[in-house]
Amino acid sequence: MPRSFFRIVLTALVAASCLVAAPAFAKSRIKDIVAFEGVRENQLIGYGIVVGLNGTGDSLRNAPMTKQSLEAMLERQGVNVRDANLNTKNTAAVMVTANLPPFSAAGSKVDVTVSTLGDAKSLLGGTLIVTSLQGADGQTYAVAQGTVQTGSVSAGGASGSSVTKGVPTAGRIAGGGVIERETGFQMVNMDIMRLTLRNPDFTTARRVADAINAKFPGCAQAQNPTIIATRAPPGMDMITFMTNIENLTVEPDGPAKVVIDEVAGVIVMGDDVRISKVAIAQGNLTISVQENPAVSQPAPFSQGQTAVVPQSTVNVEEEKGKQLLTLGGAPSLKGLVGGLNALGVTPRDMISILQAVKAAGALQADIEVM
Repeated sequence: MPRSFFRIVLTALVAASCLVAAPAFAKSRIKDIVAFEGVRENQLIGYGIVVGLNGTGDSLRNAPMTKQSLEAMLERQGVNVRDANLNTKNTAAVMVTANLPPFSAAGSKVDVTVSTLGDAKSLLGGTLIVTSLQGADGQTYAVAQGTVQTGSVSAGGASGSSVTKGVPTAGRIAGGGVIERETGFQMVNMDIMRLTLRNPDFTTARRVADAINAKFPGCAQAQNPTIIATRAPPGMDMITFMTNIENLTVEPDGPAKVVIDEVAGVIVMGDDVRISKVAIAQGNLTISVQENPAVSQPAPFSQGQTAVVPQSTVNVEEEKGKQLLTLGGAPSLKGLVGGLNALGVTPRDMISILQAVKAAGALQADIEVM
């Protein structure tokens, strides 16, 4: 037979295999859905002084901590101002915060955030004096210093009017913190590494353990819906083991949930949300009250008094044409959304409908109101 015939047959078989191929599920890498034990940031905090402000700092009469800090700092520099009448507005007391990245080495730099404590108007152009940053254990892990960048604009007039864009009382110092102490966490010497699911679920935990055991038999066990305990196989350190398993893919699962933000009128539904057969009728009721005051004028020589008589008009309007609609039994999220949209209601009305459907026991999902 000619080669062209075989090419046509081969092309037809490939096309047929594409038509009958199984649908692709949304899979995620393990490192995208879990947190590794010990691999986390640590919060640091410190108290410091910002100097060099252009008259926008704390008023020393209203901020005694600023005055005390300024006196203590000058004393350390050999200047005694305890009995002096300090009246400067070029300094501000601030809180300094930063995040210590995992496995950070001494000498590396981190960004720090500076926020005012007193009545300072702006930190624009100020310089943070060297400030130690402590962790939750009270130990100093970093030291911060540098020029504060607020990224804001503030202007005012002599009459008291002012315009502010952004927040001038808080700013950042890029690379302003220098790490002085390491956390001492040694991952390479660990025997067991626990993986923590960001969205706890029994099925997802089991799938993560199965995916790891498929490549490294007997090295993973799901202990609960949140934690999967893993042990490196013989002859492999923990770093190499984590490198091999973090890119394995699994299909996450989770409970059906409807998240409602009543303030913004936002509704978010998962793909597993279902509604049982239910009939819904929704209508809008509008009540309007209009005041039309009228003047009552007495007849001539009647010795009456002119008075204002209130006249109120009350109208009640109810939207017509809304009938009971059957909703439910949707096999997919697309069908459910289409059924809700068929009601022709606004998102805020839909929030009330979903809550009423949940109260009727027809919504097969949890509702979380933010």
